[in-house]
Amino acid sequence: MDQFVSKLKKDYPDIKFRAAKQFSWSPVTQEVLYATGNNKTGRWSVLHELSHALLGHNSYMYDYELIQLEMEAWEKAQKIAANYQQVIGEEHIQNCLDTYKDWLFRRCRCPVCETQGIQDKPTLYRCFNCHATWHVTASRFCRPYRQLDKHKKTAYY
Repeated sequence: MDQFVSKLKKDYPDIKFRAAKQFSWSPVTQEVLYATGNNKTGRWSVLHELSHALLGHNSYMYDYELIQLEMEAWEKAQKIAANYQQVIGEEHIQNCLDTYKDWLFRRCRCPVCETQGIQDKPTLYRCFNCHATWHVTASRFCRPYRQLDKHKKTAYY
């Protein structure tokens, strides 16, 4: 991975790269974080995170926007990959996108009646069916938990 990242550093001198435990783009520190190791999916992941940086993906308000940002970054990564004799597999991209779709599905499902709700605010969902509301964490890395507030009849994650 180090050789591959060295090439990227040379080709993208305005982007900072730093070894870490997982792959991510940090808009706060303006760094592409990458896990060490040397396999093709790791190279694809670092290209994906680089794409977030190049596309200026710094924030999102609503969960569906995150899915859109992820799709845009994979599309850009596929274009960049060609410059490094890489072909990012469609199945890999779909598997990665599915993790976000699964996360979104868990967040938007009503903890009272299991109907899909709608996001009213960045951390608030509402059910069309039973009118329950529930809060979710702002973190996309946090596992969704459901807990109903019995006094307010509002569920909290």
